[in-house]
Amino acid sequence: MNLHVQSFGAGSDIVLLHGWGLHAEVWSDTAQQLAARFRVTLIDLPGHGRSAPLAALAHPAPAALAHPCAAQDYSLSRVAASIAEVAPPHAIWLGWSLGGMIAMHIATTLPSRVMALILVASTPQFVRDDDWRHAMDGAVLESFAQALQENHAQTVQRFLALQTRGAAQGQNTLRRLRNAAMQYPPHPDALRGGLAILRDTRLRPHLRKITCPIQIILGERDTLVPYGMGTALQAQMANARLNIIAAAGHAPFLSHPAEFMNCIDGFLDEQR
Repeated sequence: MNLHVQSFGAGSDIVLLHGWGLHAEVWSDTAQQLAARFRVTLIDLPGHGRSAPLAALAHPAPAALAHPCAAQDYSLSRVAASIAEVAPPHAIWLGWSLGGMIAMHIATTLPSRVMALILVASTPQFVRDDDWRHAMDGAVLESFAQALQENHAQTVQRFLALQTRGAAQGQNTLRRLRNAAMQYPPHPDALRGGLAILRDTRLRPHLRKITCPIQIILGERDTLVPYGMGTALQAQMANARLNIIAAAGHAPFLSHPAEFMNCIDGFLDEQR
């Protein structure tokens, strides 16, 4: 298996999944704090960071991970399968943005693997439609997909800027995200496939399969996942707890680390 995995700390297992275009080092500060109480596993998504592209992993998705949203190539089911193969067998899963969508998928298809679920600036459906209004305009993601064909590095930088627009500590957070993206540039196929997952995935019909404790953490000024989505998601996930971090954007664990840790500490203590 050619996914880059780091594990450290001691205690119950917790897996951290990053978002589109980045890598697990974006969790560095959070992971170090968690390692005082948990065995932390950081995984670079396929084609991100130091992980090989999905095509190089060359294994089919297990039947349990098959999903009607999955397309060919860089599909949600194949990405989830590769992650599940290297993750601890029983863990708390903390997923940010695309990473949260992957964690949700694993929780619906392999529920015994997920002891609890923390979703950070993530949603079961990133694109708005008639019955899901707290989401992005699909044309925005489509424009990024088209721009990838011309200059993928520049497109990643623009997408990161969108994540911090209008948020407190936005410039500092954007600088950290951009530095991380440049440290390990993602594979173009992973960028295209990841955007397709964000654009096409509809997990809402499957949420009833998630029975573990859930925490949803959103930024009040997030331009990608509007905080109003949290109430709508809670209506479909009765076992979900909602926290909204004031003035935060799409990366609250970077812009508001103390508030973020305060949110997850109580929830995690309940799972131990």
